[in-house]
Amino acid sequence: MTYRLGVDVGGTFTDILLIDEDTGATFRAKTSSTPEDQSVGVLRGIDQACAAAGIDRSEVGDVFHGTTVATNAILEGKGARVGLVTTHGFRQVLQIARSFVPGGLAGWIIWPKPEPLAALEDTVEVRGRIGSDGAVVDELDEDDVRTQLRALVGRGIEALSISLINSYANPAHEQRVGEIAAEELPGIAVSLSSSVLPELREYERTITTVANAAVQPQVKRYVANLEGQLRDSGVSGSLSILRSDGGLVSAAVASDNPVNLLLSGPAGGVTGAAWVAAQTGHRNFLTFDMGGTSTDVALVEDLTPRIGRETTVGDLKVRATSVDVRTVGAGGGSIAHVPPLTQALRVGPQSAGAAPGPAAYAAGGTEPTVTDANVVLGHLPSALAGGEVTLDPEAARTAVKTIADATGLDSVEAAAAGIIDIVNENMFGALRLVSVQQGFDPRDFALVAFGGAGPLHANALGRLTGSWPVIIPPSPGVLCAYGDATTSLRDEAVRTLVRRFSELSDDGLRAILDDLSASARGTLTAEGVPEDDLRVTFSADLRYHGQGFEIPVAIDIDAFDGAGGGLAALAKAFDAEHDRLFSFVLDTEHELVTLRATADAPRPEVGAVELEQGDTDPSAARVQEHQIWADGGMVDADVYDRSLLKSGNVVVGPAVITEMDSTTLVLRDHAAAVHPSGSLLIRPVDQSQEG
Repeated sequence: MTYRLGVDVGGTFTDILLIDEDTGATFRAKTSSTPEDQSVGVLRGIDQACAAAGIDRSEVGDVFHGTTVATNAILEGKGARVGLVTTHGFRQVLQIARSFVPGGLAGWIIWPKPEPLAALEDTVEVRGRIGSDGAVVDELDEDDVRTQLRALVGRGIEALSISLINSYANPAHEQRVGEIAAEELPGIAVSLSSSVLPELREYERTITTVANAAVQPQVKRYVANLEGQLRDSGVSGSLSILRSDGGLVSAAVASDNPVNLLLSGPAGGVTGAAWVAAQTGHRNFLTFDMGGTSTDVALVEDLTPRIGRETTVGDLKVRATSVDVRTVGAGGGSIAHVPPLTQALRVGPQSAGAAPGPAAYAAGGTEPTVTDANVVLGHLPSALAGGEVTLDPEAARTAVKTIADATGLDSVEAAAAGIIDIVNENMFGALRLVSVQQGFDPRDFALVAFGGAGPLHANALGRLTGSWPVIIPPSPGVLCAYGDATTSLRDEAVRTLVRRFSELSDDGLRAILDDLSASARGTLTAEGVPEDDLRVTFSADLRYHGQGFEIPVAIDIDAFDGAGGGLAALAKAFDAEHDRLFSFVLDTEHELVTLRATADAPRPEVGAVELEQGDTDPSAARVQEHQIWADGGMVDADVYDRSLLKSGNVVVGPAVITEMDSTTLVLRDHAAAVHPSGSLLIRPVDQSQEG
């Protein structure tokens, strides 16, 4: 019997999911995160999951981890001090940046421009030049390189990034500067732009490389520490880390390229949601992951998450492949407040986090949060996380009463309902960003809700979006960990060309794709994945000649050599996507900018759980009657134990369904049908409960 272990570390909770690969049986643990050292919470959760399964740590196989270490280093400004080496004349590349200011009208007047991750005083220029075609224009002056690197000695830099002009076309100068840096600055981690991001555009390549260098020391320390503690505690399997695009890489690769981990945590949820939705027969869906600190949303079409070429964390935007996830500061710990100037209720983005947490946690928190509002409304039971967190209803009422007093509302319940309405609208706005704003109608998609707080708000979000059914997976509070444990190893190879279609041929393009495929496969075969088990997909970043941006288009490699394949098929696919996004096409020559090959190892063979068949009556799972707030007053609602529900049961709202790691709220005039796979499918009662 073998076990896989998924680990997801969030801002509030650390989730552990232990999976029996033979039967698909799962064992969950949810424990408070330990921001000072995330590995403490991870190991504590592993012990709890092993105890639930009745096994020893030594029986745990491979560990798959979605981490926020890189994300937090950026958000909290705790990255390493980075030195930057540029080509002579490009020293201020980060200061010039891009002429874009976030915010509304006249936002530039009050926008505080963030400080670059590499300070100007820690940036040096070296002489030598590569042309855009890869030819050497000026030879690298190695004496100058040594002089400039020595200028960084004593400045306290903890990492070095090297980004020379046009190095994507020829990395020779960068590689040589890296070799010299190893001699002049021993012990300093070095990031080369030609390795981190071998693509066009100097600023994007430079900021991405600097970001990689900034988080590399912290990620490397964390990964090494966790690997060592896992090994010392008896876990014999290897440690793999989830990338931002939903694929896994070895711990060593993750340490070398941590910029690809900035959305590691949210990517696990989207991957897990695809696994669950496939079992219910829904291939198109929106994901809604509400945790304690934030909510992440994404769109999945035909079980394939939309992949973006940029990753944004706080004020930082880097060029790194990631699942197209949008995040809002709305979670169970989001704090409700009434600004004195406007006297209008606001919720978030400030969060009570894991410490002190919501007032209901009785751990020192006093400010009203979304969790406190749910407690006041009767949506939450008296304990969370399998009894690890006991709730204090009176503390929640006291906190929410401050909102009632500040807004003049006549009851604490009305104030709590207002908090819930506002946070739901905030999350609805995020869902519109990944659907309506991208040209998709949310009514054509299901909604998969997870995270510790997601199922509480899922029914309301389904009503706002018109996305039915709302799917509540088994173990929704630890679905990100489930995604971590059920995805596969992945790597990609990239080449920038910048060629008009008239300058390319199908045969030449196919030869480049074959080279990229071999490169992407090589990393995974080195990890022990059999060559025949690998699957390679291809994409191209295309634009109209003269256009200032690109659109990624998938390449159907199976149809590439046939009639209508190759460049003709690429042009047609690009026109169709451009028309979908912008409602027009141009009679202009197409241009290929970048090619990508992505290699994936096979997904693990994990057995699927199938619930015992029952009828529509869920009364055997009913544990008590309870009062919740609905439509302006308290109403009776049944409380169900999800572990006792059977396939085919239909729970009619208002109702509360409890489980170890989450709580599901079914609203009046809605019903939750239990799918054989264990998911709850919520729909309005006037819609069919089938499927």
